[in-house]
Amino acid sequence: MPDLDSQFAAAAEQVKQLPERPDNDALLTLYALYKQGSEGDVSGRRPSAISFVDRAKYDAWAERSGMSQDEAKQAYVDLVEELSGG
Repeated sequence: MPDLDSQFAAAAEQVKQLPERPDNDALLTLYALYKQGSEGDVSGRRPSAISFVDRAKYDAWAERSGMSQDEAKQAYVDLVEELSGG
């Protein structure tokens, strides 16, 4: 069985070929889990309210602060699998 890092990398490629575009909530979750899994807790300043997309992405990532990178990677892999119909 491939290790978690390999599964995470494969899921990051697989997400680009999903059969249909996920809804916005799923996209934010994918983004946040990917960032948490690859970089850890959120960093930097929160974007201003006029940058609503960037702010939503930041907030989604910030909600996962404290989640271990391995937990985030596994959740990302699981979500991509679910969205792929697997």
